[in-house]
Amino acid sequence: MQTLGMPVVEDSGRGYRRVVPSPIPEHIVESDVIRQLVQNGTVVIAAGGGGVPVILQGNNYIGIEAVIDKDFASELLAYELGAELFIILTDVEHVAINYRTPAQQDLTHLSLSEARKYSNQGQFAKGSMGPKVEAAIRFIQHGGKKAIITHPFSIEEALAGRTGTVIA
Repeated sequence: MQTLGMPVVEDSGRGYRRVVPSPIPEHIVESDVIRQLVQNGTVVIAAGGGGVPVILQGNNYIGIEAVIDKDFASELLAYELGAELFIILTDVEHVAINYRTPAQQDLTHLSLSEARKYSNQGQFAKGSMGPKVEAAIRFIQHGGKKAIITHPFSIEEALAGRTGTVIA
């Protein structure tokens, strides 16, 4: 469907929303500044909502009509900062296969190959857990040591290895 020449889709009973491309980010423009702030002990909130998508045109950045996924943007920032641990917070404590079925199985540890296998099987919804698992996979592929996916209220327990899903 199109409205005013722009593609739109029905949004889970909440009306319609505009559809734009969602490219995988290639670089976090502010990563050097963020690195410096972190090294100086500043708590930095960055890449939420994925940030503003830009492209380099000549010597200038220009905005483009796109949406950058926050999980992929956060993974890229973690990689560019040289992080060893990447934590993704979501509304569940564990990644699960066969989600919301009688055969649901919460996963506590996944190897890179297991995460890829389940992702390729379509076990993780595209607009939900899929980008989170894919971002964790990318983080490990980029040299990160461990990714954890869990609920914000469970972060302390997840860091202690008592909950959450670890991908390593």
